[in-house]
Amino acid sequence: MDQSPDTVAWARRLRMRHLESFLVLNEAGTLTLAAERLHMTQSAVSHWLSEMEDLVGAKLVLRGKRMTLTAAGEAVRKLALRVLGEVSRTSDELVSLAKGDVARLHIGSVTAGVAHLIPRAIVAFQARHADVAFQVTEGTFNVLLSRLEEREYDLIVGSIDARAYGPHLEHEVLFADDIAIVVSPDHPLSRAAAVSWADLYQYAWVMPPRETLMRVRLDTTLLERGGAGIKPSIETGSVVVLESVVRGSTYIGVCSAAIARHLASLGLVTVLPIADVGSFGPVGAVWRRGGQNETMANFLALLRAEASAR
Repeated sequence: MDQSPDTVAWARRLRMRHLESFLVLNEAGTLTLAAERLHMTQSAVSHWLSEMEDLVGAKLVLRGKRMTLTAAGEAVRKLALRVLGEVSRTSDELVSLAKGDVARLHIGSVTAGVAHLIPRAIVAFQARHADVAFQVTEGTFNVLLSRLEEREYDLIVGSIDARAYGPHLEHEVLFADDIAIVVSPDHPLSRAAAVSWADLYQYAWVMPPRETLMRVRLDTTLLERGGAGIKPSIETGSVVVLESVVRGSTYIGVCSAAIARHLASLGLVTVLPIADVGSFGPVGAVWRRGGQNETMANFLALLRAEASAR
């Protein structure tokens, strides 16, 4: 949607110093401490804050023993993080290019994407574009999404749900994933002809963290299967921790089906044939609207190809 110049006039008058100082003020919590950090007098900081509020046309902080942000202040804080993060990233990229370094893509992913999709796509991409380096970071979708919006990541791979439909985001579904139950190849249940949900409840569990979508869906499944009282002995989003704990023990592990297939192909775990474990949901790529360049478009094409080949 087109915006008239008047609707963004306040943003045109904002300067980097305004945004930097506002983040310092928010972190400091008081005018006195902010003044010390900014090497200004308290009255100068107060004047600057009033000036910024006039520019934005809204009150940004509630003053008290410790200042708190208003809803408008929180919106400006997010803007500052996005703008300054992008400036910092661009500066780093320009310095790298000046030194003759390679271009870089920073990818954030939930474990389902790391299982096979991202590593294979990176290898295929670098076979064609050896001058592009990658940094890959795992995390929960909430954290990844927040850092994507703050310009820390170029692209994330995660669960496509309502959070991926943000006004500043674009996404593409790559594949649908399920939840899987895994055990050690030496686990008593790995040799059972049939396994029921009741068989699982006598063992300790390794589950995803409670704030993740997979955990929410797992808890619903357990409730429906008579396992409402089951509490995890370990909560982790790390594939390494999951595999290390499950292998050589009698723990029950929970992960995405993509991860389970990958670990099983290496002989590290056995996937139990439990019916109705539940769907993890669609997994896809999410990026900032307007943030897709030629390099990212080429990488997305390979992600799409690897997802179709799985």
